[in-house]
Amino acid sequence: MSMDVTFLGTGAAYPSPTRGASAVVLRCEGECWLFDCGEGTQTQLMKSQLKAGRITKIFITHLHGDHFFGLPGLLCTISLQSGSMVSKQPIEIYGPVGLRDFIWRTMELSHTELVFHYVVHELVPTADQCPAEELKEFARVNRAGSPPKEEQGRTILLDSEENSYLLFDDEQFVVKAFRLFHRIPSFGFSVVEKKRPGKLNAQKLKDLGKCFFFFCFFPPSHQ
Repeated sequence: MSMDVTFLGTGAAYPSPTRGASAVVLRCEGECWLFDCGEGTQTQLMKSQLKAGRITKIFITHLHGDHFFGLPGLLCTISLQSGSMVSKQPIEIYGPVGLRDFIWRTMELSHTELVFHYVVHELVPTADQCPAEELKEFARVNRAGSPPKEEQGRTILLDSEENSYLLFDDEQFVVKAFRLFHRIPSFGFSVVEKKRPGKLNAQKLKDLGKCFFFFCFFPPSHQ
């Protein structure tokens, strides 16, 4: 499987003319997964070879502004570039509790109507992930109803036996979140590709009496 990683931003606190705020894209099998979405992420995407419309999953590590203030603008840009008729699957968004209401409030206050559906899955932190005075209980915003394009997401609790949060497990990947200690509840993410059986039929080669050799190349190391 072809996979590559693009660092759109590695700066802290705020973007600069030469360095974007936190944002990393994992690209595999034609899909793009975005990890964090700091301010200016969509501008960095335009400078790269990546296409915002290819983003299918977004993972937010924590709710400090330099890690997610670019998210509403990115969603709006994807919507504008998508046209009026969209048949794509909903964008899956994973992040700490409070992220769903943040997205809803920004869309509501700006009178934004996205043309695609999205779903927010929230991770419930534990009390030992940050200083006690920083741990907040996020009360639900009083809504008349859910936004038209928001689908029902999951509330994901810690699996105490695995000490992790299972985000999804499909035919190709297992993706989990792990607790991190920071000034506010934070999470790290792991993406594990499942083993896939090879396509070489060794028995058929033996039956045909063919002889093959394998060549391995190891690039020189740089000291």
